[in-house]
Amino acid sequence: MDWKIELIPVPVTDVDRAKAFYEKVGFNADHDHRVHEGLRFVQLTPPGSACSIVIGDGITDKTPGTQEIQVVVADAEAARRQLLDADVDASEVEVQPWGNFVYFGDPDGNRWSLQAIASRPNG
Repeated sequence: MDWKIELIPVPVTDVDRAKAFYEKVGFNADHDHRVHEGLRFVQLTPPGSACSIVIGDGITDKTPGTQEIQVVVADAEAARRQLLDADVDASEVEVQPWGNFVYFGDPDGNRWSLQAIASRPNG
């Protein structure tokens, strides 16, 4: 049986600011729906991903700026250029034995690491 992660909540203080940031990075805004007063559901999907994030009002009790997410990309240098072209502060590429990494944060300080690896084990 497959287990697929499909949605990760990301705590934010300003939903519209966060939505604009993630769209600027290249995420697709799949849904933006106010279910009722106190519950707004905004689903955003990174390019090429089967897993989305959700931001909004009434989504999570986590403190904004505490989420950490790692994403696999094909090319760390290209990912960094894409972030810089979108005026997002991104780290230099960090080379490790298990991949090349680029780091950035959203306006609330939630942290993202982008990992480019040469190959993944089949499993």
